[in-house]
Parts: sequence; structure tokens; C-alpha cells
Amino acid sequence: MLTPNPPSACVSSIIGTGSYMPEKILTNDELSKIVETSDEWISSRTGIRERRIAADDQATSDLASEAARRAMTAAGVTPEEIDLIVVATVTPDMFFPSTACFVQKKIGATNAVCFDISAACSGFLYALQIARHFLNAGTRTTALVIGAEKLSTLINWKDRNTCVLFGDGAGAVVIRAEDPGKDAPGRVLSTVMGSDGTLTDVLKVPGGGSACPITAENVASRPNTIHMEGRETFKHAVTRMCKASEQALEAAGLTKSDIDMVIPHQANARIISAIADRLGLPMEKTFMNLDKYGNTSAATIPVALDEAHRQGKIKRGDVVLLVAFGGGFTWASSVVRW
Repeated sequence: MLTPNPPSACVSSIIGTGSYMPEKILTNDELSKIVETSDEWISSRTGIRERRIAADDQATSDLASEAARRAMTAAGVTPEEIDLIVVATVTPDMFFPSTACFVQKKIGATNAVCFDISAACSGFLYALQIARHFLNAGTRTTALVIGAEKLSTLINWKDRNTCVLFGDGAGAVVIRAEDPGKDAPGRVLSTVMGSDGTLTDVLKVPGGGSACPITAENVASRPNTIHMEGRETFKHAVTRMCKASEQALEAAGLTKSDIDMVIPHQANARIISAIADRLGLPMEKTFMNLDKYGNTSAATIPVALDEAHRQGKIKRGDVVLLVAFGGGFTWASSVVRW
């Protein structure tokens, strides 16, 4: 489970970040006109006040491509320099081709190998580790790692327990293979990943796949929407994310006292507060933007990382802890020296 930086001729560094959020804002007050809820009910339980909703003609690949362009601009790389694209998403444009291939076409990354991965809210950190292994092995040099979701397509707008939580968006990073002797910023020091398939029923979209295709007989029950057992999800999220954080720090040769900023999965303010408390960190060392965006699954960490960087909340040399938890169940944590 522990996967510290493997011995190799190079290491991986984040050299650019980018994000894109759709223009449409859906506030809690507006949601209260759709389903029985209120701003007070939502914000007091989740910390969420609004979320972004993609336009009908925007696919996940459109959100991902714009975030990718912004990350490439920040990194100062051209589309031709990108030789690997990994997109983490549970809302692909279609079952196949991969969303990554659509991104490749839209940004003109003609030299890239492209594929998607599905690990729900942990997806971006899974994708980061996959890309890191390609780079550290020397088979690729410059990668785009993207977390992108159009979760509004999976929402049951009649279920107030889930429809208030989710939104759309995309975040991306460019990572590059660097000489180990180079004092490069954004170095990924360690990553820990885990999963527990015995908990697949707690958070899922049961319909739409081969196990439960959408038919005329079942379409009315909306099986292709998000189903979640909130209490069980909360309990496992806090436990797994704290453990993964500790393991990632250990793999990096660091301790909790070395952390300058935690960028956690943006699912629920109570979960984030519980994690900070268990790690013994003040909330000012924890970055949150879920009040504006809600839970955007695989996009939450790269979007938050981009915002924290652009707002000056993290600076050169800072130890940044990234941690996520998602359906599967899956969890992951990475330590980056910024």
C-alpha cells in the first residue's frame, strides 16, 4: 500500500495547474424551489452554499480540455510536448472512446497516449500516481493529469440528500520528469492508495452499466443516479483519509508537524473539520472551496490545488498534503513539496 518515490533516473514534479468551472451557479435558495430543502439546512450540514452546473452542450471533455489548456499555459508547455493524458472521471462523455481521447483531439496533443481511470472522488490522486510511474520509469516525459466531472447528469433532483451535494467542474496539472538532483518545485514525494470492495453498495450509481442496463421497465426508478448512505460514507471517509494521510507522510519521511497545507477532497465541511482535528492541524492550514462548488468528485482536489496556488495560499517549499475518499470505496493521499 505504501508507494514512496520509486528508485529511478528521474522524479515527477507538478509544473503547472489549471481549472475550469462552468458559468451557471445554482444556489441553495434556488435548489429549495426544486426540492424540499433550505439554505440553512444544506449549509449547516455540508458547508455548501452553491455549485456550478455545466451547460447542456458541455460534455466532461469540454470542461477537462479548458482546465488542461490553463494548466499547460501555466506550465509553459505546448500540446505537442504532452505525451500522456490521464483523465479521472465517473462521468465520461461516453463509455468509449475514452474522455482522454476527446481531450487529446480538442487540445491538439497529437503525441499523447490517452486513457481514463474510474476511482470516483479519489480518481485524481489515482491518476497522478499512474502518471508518476510512467514518468519515473522513463517511458514518458510530460503528462496531463485531469480530474473532470459533469455530475449534474447523475443527480436525482428529487432526492434532497444527494442533489444538494454535487456540482460540475474540472482541474488539471502538468507533471514532468525531472532530474533527481534538480531543485524543482512541485515534487511529488509519495502517494498512498487503497480500496475496499466490500463497501460497494454504500455509494454508487447502480444503473447504466452491464449489471443493470437502463430499460423501459426500470427507467422511472432512476437507477442511473447517485445513491448514497450518508452516515456510513462519513464514517469511513474520516477514518480512511486520516490513515492514508499518515501513511503518505511516513512514506515521504515527514510528520504531521511538517504539513503547511492540507488540500482535502471537498465533500463535506464536517468531514474536513474532523480530518484536521485528528491530524492536529488548525483549520487555517486546510484549504476549502466547497462552499462555492460543492462536491465535484475527481475534480475537487485539482481545482482546489489550482486555487490555493493562484491565491498564494501555498508557496515554494511548502509541504502540501492531498487526500481523498470516494465510492468503491477508494482512498488516496499524496505529499507534494511545492
